[in-house]
Amino acid sequence: MAPLPSARHRPLPRQRHRPAPGGASAAPGAAGPARPGTRPAPGAGSAEMAAMAAAEPSPEEFVYGEEDFVLQAAGWDDPDSAPSRFDRVLLAGWSDRMERGLFRYRLGPLPTRVLPGAVRLVAQLNEKRSAERRPPQPVRSLRDPFDPGAFNFTRLRPAELLFRLRRSGGPGPTPEPLLVAINASPLERGHVLLLPEPARRLPQALTAPALRGALEAALLSAHPGFRVGFNGLGGGASVNHLHLHGLYLARPLPLEEAPAEPLGPRLGLLRAGPAPAFLFFAPGPAALEPVSRAVCRAAEHLGRAGLACNVLATRGDPPAGPGAGGGRGLRVLLWARRPLFGPKAGEPFAVALCELAGLLPLPAEPLYRDITEAQALSAIRQHLLPEPELLHLGGELARLLER
Repeated sequence: MAPLPSARHRPLPRQRHRPAPGGASAAPGAAGPARPGTRPAPGAGSAEMAAMAAAEPSPEEFVYGEEDFVLQAAGWDDPDSAPSRFDRVLLAGWSDRMERGLFRYRLGPLPTRVLPGAVRLVAQLNEKRSAERRPPQPVRSLRDPFDPGAFNFTRLRPAELLFRLRRSGGPGPTPEPLLVAINASPLERGHVLLLPEPARRLPQALTAPALRGALEAALLSAHPGFRVGFNGLGGGASVNHLHLHGLYLARPLPLEEAPAEPLGPRLGLLRAGPAPAFLFFAPGPAALEPVSRAVCRAAEHLGRAGLACNVLATRGDPPAGPGAGGGRGLRVLLWARRPLFGPKAGEPFAVALCELAGLLPLPAEPLYRDITEAQALSAIRQHLLPEPELLHLGGELARLLER
């Protein structure tokens, strides 16, 4: 993927990308390397880990204000036209870590094709991710607690941390600062993790402050394809430690502009793409706080009903679709699904937020070459709710959000 810039944003009067006071962003107890590309030995003591961490500089703090939000991103006709400060810093740091060998594999151009059919699914061959990524943690329930003995983000090497996002001023409550770290098994160039303070050891259950910070990150990018998302337990999460994803996707998705069926004043049902989703919409920065709280209330309701969830935020049109009045903002999609604990026998690919949105990262060349839209949709939709159950759930969520 080419370097990713984008559109119209106001230049800052001064640079505010600076070292974090006291190096606080390297999480307490984080394991650092003796040299780039190495990891501490299993069972390394705290003194050894602290000494190794001291060999790496602390990540910088990326301070932003409301003036940094890019309200109108670049168009898809020229998505790389003018990167924001956020895009430049993130992609430069990401590329530096790739050159230093801090990823599990070197990511080059990926074979990509659009599957023939009405849904226009995008298939992408990423054999190295399938072969070399860390195996997902076993999950037993939607409410598994954080396990300090399993891999978690306090174990990231300091060099894997790019910067800490912190807002200064702006509308509403200040969102939770987020660490931005490389995803060592990337789907695309610029694929990062958005981490609430790892030392808090929160399980993988979405919180409104974390989602608010991630939605603000989406508005800091000027690239139309920068999306943020979340995989819940039983919904494709591979680490039970609170995190979201940020990644640049090179193509528009139908779910950016397709109209939704209204379910209530704050909720719609979007049927575009391979899987129906509940749709929330933030027309601008002032709406991010109420939308974050609404999405998390809905996700909590799903959990109480024994359902897993996935979330994706993307720039898009208002729920009524293009031409219905109002400018573009952030669409936030919430998928409800049957939870899956462990791999499913015979499944051609795992189903998480990318697959639900219409992007299929595939693990093997024969599958990439031969898979049809019908086969892919069958694999995705076996995780979804039957139509009557989906509509009943939509009614429950609409009533919940009106209170």
